[in-house]
Amino acid sequence: MNTLTKLLPIMAISILIGCSEQAPDDRSQANDSSIIKDEITKLGEIPAVLSEGLTPEEQAELKEQIMPPGVGDTELAEKKFQALLEDARAGDPSAQNGLGVMYYTGEAVSKTPSGQILPNDPELAAGWFFRAAKQGYADAQFNLGLMYVNGEGVEKDLAHAVELFKKAAEQGHVDAQNNLGAMYFTGEGVKRDEQKAISWFEKAAAQGNADAQANLDAIKAAKK
Repeated sequence: MNTLTKLLPIMAISILIGCSEQAPDDRSQANDSSIIKDEITKLGEIPAVLSEGLTPEEQAELKEQIMPPGVGDTELAEKKFQALLEDARAGDPSAQNGLGVMYYTGEAVSKTPSGQILPNDPELAAGWFFRAAKQGYADAQFNLGLMYVNGEGVEKDLAHAVELFKKAAEQGHVDAQNNLGAMYFTGEGVKRDEQKAISWFEKAAAQGNADAQANLDAIKAAKK
């Protein structure tokens, strides 16, 4: 499952960042083509603007920080990335989601129109998540939903996050089920409904989600 990491504990209720139909701000939808162009620094090379004045040891350390994992064989790594990018541009939702994760985490190097290197690029990540989510890809719906929760790369919009979590949850996405339960429980982005919260927690717990089970246990304990 190609999603992001945890965030936002709410009492015992955990919202996971996985990394969610309003586009990830209008720019992501309206500038679909321009957002893709010139977005990647060639793999295996450190941009001159970053390496200038560094010793060989410092350059090696910097290279480890900004290059995707496994870039020891830079030619192979570049081929793999270019294949992923080609698949994503061709409309493959799994590849689109994978690119979104890479740009969110900084595994893929991106830059501004002026050439400034970015440590990560949540706007570009949201754009790729949006493409895959529009095709009904559950991981991307979950990841985009979490970006709406946090206002990363998009305007914060809890109601839209709920919509996206629900779409993913209905496909059986376990973390989306737990998150949806959390939002129903707290009333964030949706009218508070404890019974719906419990229902979604139960669905996630049935799939072995420890956070959802902890949430159910906390709710039961509070009623004693």
